[in-house]
Amino acid sequence: MNDIIETTVLRTEIQVDGETASYLTVEQDGPAVLMLHGTYWSRVWRPVMDHLAAAGLRPVAVDLPGLGRSGGELTLETGTVPALADWVARFASALKLSAPIAVAGHDIGGAVAQHLLVHDRLEVSRLALLNSVTYDSWPVSSVARFRDPEVVAATTADEILTARRQAVTAALAGAATEQLITDYLSPWTDARVRRSWMAMVGAADNRYTREAVPALRQNPTPKLLIWGEDDGFQKVEYAERFASEIPHTTLIRIPGAGHIPTENAPDQVARALTDFFTA
Repeated sequence: MNDIIETTVLRTEIQVDGETASYLTVEQDGPAVLMLHGTYWSRVWRPVMDHLAAAGLRPVAVDLPGLGRSGGELTLETGTVPALADWVARFASALKLSAPIAVAGHDIGGAVAQHLLVHDRLEVSRLALLNSVTYDSWPVSSVARFRDPEVVAATTADEILTARRQAVTAALAGAATEQLITDYLSPWTDARVRRSWMAMVGAADNRYTREAVPALRQNPTPKLLIWGEDDGFQKVEYAERFASEIPHTTLIRIPGAGHIPTENAPDQVARALTDFFTA
């Protein structure tokens, strides 16, 4: 499958706010699927993008500002969920994506996706959440400590890379290999990305997902939850609660998968996304 991805998924860029916004896509006509990452980067979506493209969709997995391969640098102000949602809306406008737009969010990217929906930052046709933050499930302890400015100031580059290696290894679960771990970690070798990442997790605040719940309960947009059952970061119990409380929601559980189920069960995740976005 990865060989196919290498020949169909391309990395390209566009200017947003005077900075480079890097994104993965398959250049073809078709309804766009805007794919958002959280504490990782667009790499989490790559294993499923060729399948979406084969179904006639146009997958677009963007790196948020200062993260992955995008330029710029986040601050505690620009790293909040509302600020990131506004940036994503500007990215979609720069790319001239036609509304309504299907949106998928992973991890904190799921909070951004929920915010886009309930605050009408984009006209969202369908919403998919993949091991996303919800309710008060975040920030997890491994990133919550970066809300303390003294911790941020005292943290060295080696300490961040070590912590990220541990988190990535756990998130990849059974898919973890040294090559894949190194691939996922590569953006954090850049000091600017490390600073942006600490700003985003420093700005992490579950009030944004908690406050979205009343609007989500009233929202008729179709919603899909895809969840790696063995996720130690975003527990499947939160997905079960969301599916039971939020109308128009379907939950698909992925046995044996962790926090990044696109790597553990790419075919199964891709089929679920494709069926949902082409329905």
